Amino acid sequence: MTADQLRRRRWLTVVVMMATIMQALDGTIANVALPNMQGSLSATQEQVAWVITSYIVSAAIATPLAGFCAVRFGVRRILVSSVIGFTIASMLCGAAQTLPQLVMFRVMQGVCGASLVPLSQALMMEAYSREEQGKAMAMWGVGTMLGPITGPTLGGWLTDQYSWRWVFYINLPVGVLCALGLMILIKNKASDNPRPFDLLGFTLLSIAIGTFQLMLDRGETVDWFGSREIVVEAVVAGVAAGMFVLHMLSDDHPFLPRDIFKDRNLMLGIVFTAVTGLLMIVTATLLPPFLQQLKGYPVFTTGIVMAPRGIGTMISMFVVSRMIGRVDARWLIAIGLGLCGIALYDMTLFTLDVDEGRIIWNGFLQGVGLGLIFPPLTTLAFATVPARIRTEAAAMNALMRNLGASIGVAALVALLDRNVQINRSQMAESLTVFSPYWRLATTPIANGGIPVDRSRLIDYWTPLMGGFPYGSVPTDDPNKVIGMWAEELTRQAATVAYLNDFRVLAVASMVFIPLLFFMRRQALLAKPSRR
Repeated sequence: MTADQLRRRRWLTVVVMMATIMQALDGTIANVALPNMQGSLSATQEQVAWVITSYIVSAAIATPLAGFCAVRFGVRRILVSSVIGFTIASMLCGAAQTLPQLVMFRVMQGVCGASLVPLSQALMMEAYSREEQGKAMAMWGVGTMLGPITGPTLGGWLTDQYSWRWVFYINLPVGVLCALGLMILIKNKASDNPRPFDLLGFTLLSIAIGTFQLMLDRGETVDWFGSREIVVEAVVAGVAAGMFVLHMLSDDHPFLPRDIFKDRNLMLGIVFTAVTGLLMIVTATLLPPFLQQLKGYPVFTTGIVMAPRGIGTMISMFVVSRMIGRVDARWLIAIGLGLCGIALYDMTLFTLDVDEGRIIWNGFLQGVGLGLIFPPLTTLAFATVPARIRTEAAAMNALMRNLGASIGVAALVALLDRNVQINRSQMAESLTVFSPYWRLATTPIANGGIPVDRSRLIDYWTPLMGGFPYGSVPTDDPNKVIGMWAEELTRQAATVAYLNDFRVLAVASMVFIPLLFFMRRQALLAKPSRR
């Protein structure tokens, strides 16, 4: 490769990473700004949640379409159009004056951004030789993993210092530079003999993905299967998915090529991609409210404490990229999952007195584990994928990472809410008006009562809840005492519920490790198919 070609490839890598980071960042950057949007647009909490739901659902539906469009019209044309559309949609989101406008522009943003990650991955795999793909996937992976990790931090800072509109406006300079770079560096190559578009297959798959994603996102708000809406969405998703599978098996030119499902490494790789998405996104979703609501951290401090997770990811990705080809990739992935499991197990031992140093170290260890997983997993999964279906396979991989994260968030948030109520009920059983301490605490001091101070409450509550954070209050006001005790009950019940969720994630990171060794090791050394 000549010096000019090397220089061109380096610039292509930078531009592709910009596109990847821009899309990955927008999946989480708006989350912390929702309360500000709610006040600015005079919306209820349920209404403003559609700012997130609309983006997730539209991106999920459009992701499988990215592969087909790239093959039919060319990667350059689709990628440049997507970046321009995403940038325009971001500007419109920032300028929106009403909630319906913002939701509509977020749908546009999700549709345009859906192709950025899979097409960027396909471009990187095409630009680098098989021997260099580990390094290429490490660089590209920094974007896909740092976006969700740093999104809440950046979103919180922009919202605090400027306004919620800047979480969208920030995409303008990145989008303009990215679009110009793509137009200069990429040559358009469309297929000479493209497959016919399977409209029925795409429609069925879109309905299945869209209603399933909507069910996951709305379930907690409307009480899951106690709501007719969720039941209808589940039935529609199941029927549409079943019809899509039957159609794909019988049609001559299905929307998703059947060859995708014949490659064992790719299929197992997609499973592990979903698991990685679950570990990455769910932990990043659960930890901020734990720190803010239970430990009282402000938004910016929460972002700073969580930042070392991204630093650990970057370091381990660049280290592991040099080990691929020398070390069995399956062992690298297994070590990464093991480190994630150790970090998550440590989180099950957190208390409300956990210090910042331990949180930072835990996040760094988790980041190292995630960084060890991604580059070898991508390289191993795509090693035997024929070049003609690589783009569709990349789109499928991106879709499953997002679905894995969505399923994990929905399941564990539901488990969290359920456990808060159960734990609170169990704790409250021992706090009754018949308790001797209750009678002392609610009797005026002049009549023999005691001050409700920290030391006496800790003596009483340590076996049950681990302490009580409040200072002295007037003991001749039983209602105030009841309110304080009820608030602390909820706080401690929520703490235990979070630890239970961390335990589920720790188990999930470990149980899939044996499945790794069903992947073929020699795939890394195999010659790519050019069929």
